[in-house]
Amino acid sequence: MPASGISLYIHWPFCASKCPYCDFNSHVADSVDHHRWRRGLLAELGYFANETKGRQLTSIFFGGGTPSLMEPETTAALIEAAKTHWQPVDGLEITLEANPSTAETKRFQAFRDAGVNRLSLGVQSFRDSYLGFLGRGHSAAEAMDAIRLAAATFSRFSFDLIYGLPGQTADDFGQDLDQALQLARGHLSLYQLTIEPGTAFHRDAVVAANEDTGAEMYEMCQQRLTVAGMPAYEVSNHAGPGKECRHNLEIWRGGDYVGVGPGAHGHVTGNAGTDSIYQIHQPERWLAAVEVKKHGTAKRQALTPDERAEEILMTGLRLTEGVNQDQFRALTGLELGDRLDPGGLEKMVEGGFLVSDDVGVRVTTTGRLCLNEVLRQLLVA
Repeated sequence: MPASGISLYIHWPFCASKCPYCDFNSHVADSVDHHRWRRGLLAELGYFANETKGRQLTSIFFGGGTPSLMEPETTAALIEAAKTHWQPVDGLEITLEANPSTAETKRFQAFRDAGVNRLSLGVQSFRDSYLGFLGRGHSAAEAMDAIRLAAATFSRFSFDLIYGLPGQTADDFGQDLDQALQLARGHLSLYQLTIEPGTAFHRDAVVAANEDTGAEMYEMCQQRLTVAGMPAYEVSNHAGPGKECRHNLEIWRGGDYVGVGPGAHGHVTGNAGTDSIYQIHQPERWLAAVEVKKHGTAKRQALTPDERAEEILMTGLRLTEGVNQDQFRALTGLELGDRLDPGGLEKMVEGGFLVSDDVGVRVTTTGRLCLNEVLRQLLVA
C-alpha cells in the first residue's frame, strides 16, 4: 500500500548567471514568461496530485536554479494549490532557495507573505575574492545583510558555504566558519568543492584543494559545529535539535516525493511498488509537453525491490542516524542484512567506518569522509 505522507519538490530552472562549479539543471534566459510558467507548474502539480489523492503533504521545497527569481505570486499560487490537492501536516515546512543579492532580498517579505516559512541562502563564502572565483553575483557584505534579513523575516533559515577551493587553507576556511557561526540560527550546509563534468571549472581544468586539506576542513566542520550545538545529521548538513531540513530528511530516509518542473525527480509508491519519475530536462521542451499533456515526464521506471533497497542504502547512509532495519523492511519488503555484503560489512566495522547493531547500520564520522568506498564495500552485487 502507498505510504500516507508525500513531499513536494518544485524546480525553477532559471538563474541570473551560471556559476562555474554548478552542474544542476539551471539556465540563463533573456526573458521568462512568468504567467506561462505559472500555468505550466500548476498543471503538472495538478497531474501528480490527481495520481496521489488522499496523501498527506509533509513539506514543500522550491529549488533550482534560483527560485527567488520566481514571481512571489507564482510561489503563492503553487503553495495554495498544493494545500488544496493534499492535506497539509500541522506546521508544514515550506522552503525556498535564494541568493543573497540585493535585488532578491527585496523579495523576502513577499515570499513570506506567499507562505514560505524557511529560507535556504546560497552564501558560499564571506570573502569577496572567493565569491568572484565562484561566479557569485553578490558581495560578502550583501551576504551578511541577507542573512540578517532572513533571520528577521523567517522563523527558520539556513545558508550554504563551499570549502576546498584552490589555494584555500584550513585557516582561511576557519575564518569563514567563524563568521558563519556568529550568524547561523540552527542550520548550516557545508559543501566541499568538487569539479563536476560539464561545468566551466571542469572545462578550465580547475583543481580543488588537495585531499588532505579537504579532509582537514571537513574534520574542522565536524568538531566546531558539534561544539556549537549543530552536529552533522547528514554528510554536508548540520543542525541543532529540531532544526533539520524536514524535506530533505524525509527524502534521504526513503519517503515519497513528487517532483514538478524541468529536470525534477520524484518517487511515488502505489499498490504495485515504487516508481522513479524523471521530468524532461530542457525547460522549453518541458513546458511545451506540459501544455499538451499536463505533465513533462521523460522517463518513468518501476523499481524492483533490490533497486529500491540500493537507493535507500545510498541515501540513508548519508545520514548520521543511518538506515533503520525496521524501516528498511517496511519500505522494501527485504531484510537489511540480506542486502549487505558480509565480508564488506565486517571490514567496514573493523576499520571504524561503520557501526552495525540491532537498530541498523550507520556510518561513522570517519566513514563519511569516504562514503563512496563504504558503499562499494557494502552493497551486494
